[in-house]
Amino acid sequence: MNYEISYTALVFFFVFVGLVLGLSFYFGRKTKSSSSYYAAGGKIHWTVNGIAFAGDYLSAASFLGICGMIAVSGFDGFLYAIGFLAGWIVALFLIAEPFKRLGKYTFTDALNAKFNSRAITLSASISTLIISIFYLIPQMVGAGDLVVPLLGLPHWAGVILVGAIVIVIVASAGMASTTYVQFLKGGLLIILSTVLTVYILKHGLTLSPDFQNNTYHKFMELTPQVEDGKVVSVPGWEVVSQQEVGQKTFVKLSQNGVNRWFDWEKGTNEPLLKETLTVTHQANGQILYNGEPQDKDRFYQVGHMSKIVVNGQEVDKTGPVGPFKFLSTLQDSEIVRFLQVKFADGSDQISLYYPQPTAGSSFMLPGLKYKIGSDASIWSKLDFISLMLALFLGTAALPHILIRYYTVKTPRDARKSTILAIAAIGGFYLLTLFMGLGAAINGVIDVESSNMAAPLLARAFGAALFSIISAVAFATVLGTVAGLIVASSGAIAHDFIDVYLKKNLNDNSKVKAGKIAAFAVGIFAIILGMAFKGVNVSFLVGWAFAIAASANLPAILFLLFWKKTSETGIAASIIVGIVSSLIIILTSPTMWDRYGLDPATVPHQLENPALISFPLAVLTVYLVSLFYPKKSKINA
Repeated sequence: MNYEISYTALVFFFVFVGLVLGLSFYFGRKTKSSSSYYAAGGKIHWTVNGIAFAGDYLSAASFLGICGMIAVSGFDGFLYAIGFLAGWIVALFLIAEPFKRLGKYTFTDALNAKFNSRAITLSASISTLIISIFYLIPQMVGAGDLVVPLLGLPHWAGVILVGAIVIVIVASAGMASTTYVQFLKGGLLIILSTVLTVYILKHGLTLSPDFQNNTYHKFMELTPQVEDGKVVSVPGWEVVSQQEVGQKTFVKLSQNGVNRWFDWEKGTNEPLLKETLTVTHQANGQILYNGEPQDKDRFYQVGHMSKIVVNGQEVDKTGPVGPFKFLSTLQDSEIVRFLQVKFADGSDQISLYYPQPTAGSSFMLPGLKYKIGSDASIWSKLDFISLMLALFLGTAALPHILIRYYTVKTPRDARKSTILAIAAIGGFYLLTLFMGLGAAINGVIDVESSNMAAPLLARAFGAALFSIISAVAFATVLGTVAGLIVASSGAIAHDFIDVYLKKNLNDNSKVKAGKIAAFAVGIFAIILGMAFKGVNVSFLVGWAFAIAASANLPAILFLLFWKKTSETGIAASIIVGIVSSLIIILTSPTMWDRYGLDPATVPHQLENPALISFPLAVLTVYLVSLFYPKKSKINA
């Protein structure tokens, strides 16, 4: 899709980036020790840390991914928000205070606090790196999506830009600057999401969502001549070919030398051809949008109401509504979604998005993305349970979240930070419901990237709101990526080089090694961000949560609550959790498609591994601890 550059947005963007870099250089002058670099010296006030917790956690997956998933999949997208928030209950009641007592700089420090095990050090540092990298991928994908409309740059350029800025942030001051970047963007994100929600409710629901900055496209409907179940002619168009994909038939028509695809509505007294959105990858490398080159700007933003019902009566628009009226009206109305199919047309590869009217009652209940009803397969039900298990258990085991407990002074401060974070995050997730639904009905969805739903909705309401929200969304990515790179650099420099390899680095060398590691991880994240372009970021984050839940949480819980837990059991459970998770992810339908293979030939249908990998890791730490009891202790 083409986007016009907003110069107002450019100003806000550069002001915000300048502020972030200024903070980094300011705290960089104060960062002299490894404690300051990796844990901000443990001097962050619990209120700042609580909002920074929220800022760290409310990543691209929350603002971009959840809003986008709600916009295209309805309530199924909101299930991610429920799972993300529920995970904090585990962190509050089981992890926060005891984990603060164990640690010093990193997740590995805490896990190895009661032992002196090189096996734990190695396995935990590898786990931290893998989880952080899987979490980095969606952040970089989201960053690339954001700069397309913001700066007019291609996706890959946005990924490189974010990577470069974050490397500077982390290499300058480590956790201190990262904390205040997260505090700033966490607070602004909640405030601006509230403002956007107010705009949505004030605008209400309408069948023709025309805005100053976004003109709603009226899709064509053509009446064909049909013989023997095939379209033979259409007035004013030439019938080129027809494709059957599943239960749908798609017809390619030509007019004035331009080929367009239409969805054939079968089974009605008067069959209709409904206009679709099409991306054609030609054999010569050229990409056509709706049959024309990209610079013709013929690819439209979509998502709208096809029927609005208020008190049993159909209306054209509602005017301003309250939050409960907004939800109840959607429940009774009908929404047009755009679903994707892919197929080959000769030597060309077609990605086609066709309109699908959907009852509001179906949109507001689970089932559009995750099939869990009576008609669902056993695989889809298992995959849904696996996803919810990963989201619920993964939060308390994310390394970049756990290290925030070391930035406050006391275990009591750690608990208070967590309570404040839960309040802030919970409030934000309620707002994502309205932002996602607002995008679904106001003609602002870019079907090539659902991640842009919230920023494009803001653009529809005005350039200033779009500018500020895009800048803050960019900062959202910066803050989370910075936290992840701090965790990764700690795993490499402190855990692996200093502790596992026994290099006994001095304070300055630890900081220097951490900065070099930050460069290396940042560059790797840039490469992966470009490779996963177009995938919904919440979906990708689900993988990171699944690995964290499987590799880290069993080890943490057994360490804290079972006295017979051994160092061998902890190390073994981490490795089993990592390996089993990765095997399931790398052989999932999504990755099969990424490899260019037919998803129908995939060895299993699970997208989310936690249902298998988490119990395997729990069983491993229990059995291995019984057969290989703990051998060594240090005074804790």
